[in-house]
Amino acid sequence: MSQGPPAGSVLQRSVAVPGNQPQSPEDDDRKVRRREKNRVAAQRSRKKQTQKADKLHEEYECLEQENAVLRREISKLKEELRHLSEALKEHEKMCPLLCPMNFVQVRPDPVASCLPR
Repeated sequence: MSQGPPAGSVLQRSVAVPGNQPQSPEDDDRKVRRREKNRVAAQRSRKKQTQKADKLHEEYECLEQENAVLRREISKLKEELRHLSEALKEHEKMCPLLCPMNFVQVRPDPVASCLPR
C-alpha cells in the first residue's frame, strides 16, 4: 500500500479531493506566499512582545533601585527624627531653669518660646 504525501503538504493540497475544486499551482503559490508572510508577521509580533517585556523588566529594576534608595532615606530621616526628639526631651528638662517663658501654661511652639526675642 503506497501512502500519499503528508497531510497539509503542498503536494497534498494540490491533489483533487472529491467534492472540492482542484487547486491550481497559482493557488498553491499564493498560499505559500501568504503563509510565509504570516510567519514573518508572527516573528515580528513575538520580537515586539519580547522587546516590550524586556523594557518592562528594565523599568521594574530601575523602580526597585529607586525604591531601595527611598527606603534608605526614610530610615535615615526616622533616625534623625529619633535623635532630634531625644535632644528636645533633654532640652525640655533643662529649659524651665533657663527659659522663663516655659512656665506659661499655653505655648504654641516649645522651641520658639526658648529663643531670645
